[in-house]
Amino acid sequence: MFALALRSIRFRPGRLVATLLSAFLGATIIMTFNSMHDTAGAKGVDDVSAESLGLVAGVVGGYGTLLVFFAVASTMTVNVRQRSAEISLLRSTGATPAQVRWMVVGESAVVAVIGALLAIGPAMIGGRMLLDMFKDSGQVAQQVDYSFGIVALLSGVDTTLLASIGAAFLAVRRATRQAAGLPTASRNRTRALIGSGAVVLGTVGVCLTFAFDPNDPSVMAPAVYGAIVIAVGLAVLAPLVLRSLMDRIEGLLVKFGGASGYLTAHNMRQRAAQQAGVLLPLVIFTGMATATLYMQAIGNDALKASGALQSVSDKNVETMNFVIVGIIVAFACVMLVNSLYAATSDRGREFGQQRLAGATPSQVLKMVVAEGLVLTVLGVFFGTVAGIAGILPFNAAKTDSFLPDQGPGIWLGIVAIATVATLVTTLATTVRVLRTPAVEAVAVAA
Repeated sequence: MFALALRSIRFRPGRLVATLLSAFLGATIIMTFNSMHDTAGAKGVDDVSAESLGLVAGVVGGYGTLLVFFAVASTMTVNVRQRSAEISLLRSTGATPAQVRWMVVGESAVVAVIGALLAIGPAMIGGRMLLDMFKDSGQVAQQVDYSFGIVALLSGVDTTLLASIGAAFLAVRRATRQAAGLPTASRNRTRALIGSGAVVLGTVGVCLTFAFDPNDPSVMAPAVYGAIVIAVGLAVLAPLVLRSLMDRIEGLLVKFGGASGYLTAHNMRQRAAQQAGVLLPLVIFTGMATATLYMQAIGNDALKASGALQSVSDKNVETMNFVIVGIIVAFACVMLVNSLYAATSDRGREFGQQRLAGATPSQVLKMVVAEGLVLTVLGVFFGTVAGIAGILPFNAAKTDSFLPDQGPGIWLGIVAIATVATLVTTLATTVRVLRTPAVEAVAVAA
């Protein structure tokens, strides 16, 4: 089945482009930051420089790795779910569940390794630029040379490979069970258990913020880690909430959207599980951006409130921190667009069937817009909850008050980016898909 996996990649490479992009960008982020461990451990590096490099590699590299893991896993899950018809065909021609499973897992492993290897060059360039920023801010001595070693390489390859294989294994297992007609009634219970467990674990993580010295630069780490885990847990629970939400707002959608509103409610109720692949990066982007940007602002304001004047070095450090946070947030946004594109571009057959049943292209577009708005509202809500869960204990540790003084400006900017990214990506992809005549779309997909 591994040979079949290689042939599948060779003859249908376009299907795995989104997964390859996730693996490539994810491995680049991981290797860039973890190369600071290699640089800090090189000979001749002074203790102060080594501490600064180790801190950014441990804190930012740590939660960056966690973010990348979930982003790659989300994209891989979307990819496997789109292949349910192919998996059913393989099962009907005699392939066993184990053979199908190892074929898909083999594809995932190959794509992950290719993505990680392609990321080595960009990661080395990014690592050098990051080290230069440290030198310019005065946190690292000028004589420190950049080193890209075993820590960066193994962390990038291992994380990308583990995320891809793990997500593929779980997704294809579910798909083969459905193809075989096995019961899946316990899936909602499993989803609820996993999601609730992640929320509890993340809550414990953010509470660990109080165990750190407020002046310790790593005090942000447990708050950000916890916020990411809470975001993942809420994203896992989101499809369950989505079904219940559709039951309550279907009348409202039909009233204002007519046929498009009805299609929206029906599709989102039936495709609630598939929407999880889109909601995960949306929730993580909102939660990650909200938590990190507000925490950085809180830290800056706390420094000013202490009466200490910002030196040139402090301003350089602040600029560097915003750049680092910006890189992580930008990656989350790219993964959001990537997942949306992968999910929407595979709906050609569905759109074709709707048009053959009487829906106009305009009604399909309105349906997609309504779906995007519902997903945006749900994703922003859960992401905001996750972000606030990390902000409150961090603010309490820094200022002795749970409620931050910062206004809603940062949050409104994040919501605007999430909304534009969601709607523009889904609309542009839908318009491209609708260019194919309905009969051809249904015939090709079949």
